[in-house]
Amino acid sequence: MEYLYPLIFEPIIKEKIWGGKNLNKILNKPRMSDHDGESWELSCVPDNVSVLRNGPLAGKTLTELIEQFRGDLVGEAVYEEHGSIFPLLIKFIDAQQDLSIQVHPDDELAKNRHNSFGKTEMWYVIDSEPDASIIVGFSEPLNVSQYLDYVENNKLMSILNRERVQPHDVFFIPAGRVHTIGKGLIIAEIQQTSDVTYRIHDFDRVDTKGSKRELHNDLAIEAIDFTIPDSYKTIYKRSSSEQVIGTSNYFTTKRRLLNKSTTLNFDHSSCTVLMCIEGSYDVSYFDELPTISKGDTVLVPSCIEELRLKPKSNGILLEIKIPY
Repeated sequence: MEYLYPLIFEPIIKEKIWGGKNLNKILNKPRMSDHDGESWELSCVPDNVSVLRNGPLAGKTLTELIEQFRGDLVGEAVYEEHGSIFPLLIKFIDAQQDLSIQVHPDDELAKNRHNSFGKTEMWYVIDSEPDASIIVGFSEPLNVSQYLDYVENNKLMSILNRERVQPHDVFFIPAGRVHTIGKGLIIAEIQQTSDVTYRIHDFDRVDTKGSKRELHNDLAIEAIDFTIPDSYKTIYKRSSSEQVIGTSNYFTTKRRLLNKSTTLNFDHSSCTVLMCIEGSYDVSYFDELPTISKGDTVLVPSCIEELRLKPKSNGILLEIKIPY
């Protein structure tokens, strides 16, 4: 009889014009090219569905596992709403160049235009080069007409908010917020299951064929939220052993500092995703998952009540749940 256990999937490596080699060097992902930009750790995006790597169920896709185990895997309420579609896309990103300036639509707009979820996301900075930065939101209030004037006169960069970043910084990016990841950053990204992106500026780059990538300014204008929050960066107590660092209707993310043996207790409302940001751990759960290390992402089924972790060195885990 087949049973559930903590699940690790084969990473889906995405070559990007802005990618590099650090997914392999720092996070131990398979190297596919000199420009590996993303490692999709958990995905139900069409044609990019994750395949299980560990244990007796290895070789099955995430979709097949959800269809087989239903609420025991993802949680009853999650399964009732989403069926066999896993509602989160979990990634690691290596940016060796600036990504394009972009924005994502919300649920309503994405549904109407693309029959897709919208894309709310959050970033956790794993590593950064000196003076690395991101762009998130606007630096001053403006309306649609003013924004279009900046775009048409190629002055968009002058009104965008740039933030210097360092390891362990956190940014929440709701759908509609203009943003980009700057060069020299390795980031863990948690987002809705969506691959809909509107590119609004790409620094006049060309691909290997000498062609500029397509911009989507006409589509983007209806998606952009011009609201300016009090702070773009998430403020949290970094010395705390356990702290929520991201909340939304789509996911909640808790950061855990682990320096001693710890039992993680889970409720049955949804599955739990663990992203290992630092360190490595012995795991007490039969033989299917003896250790997890930096760069590993583990899907803990909702039927599992606890995991016992013994750190081999001080470490950091991100613990992600689907709120129900």
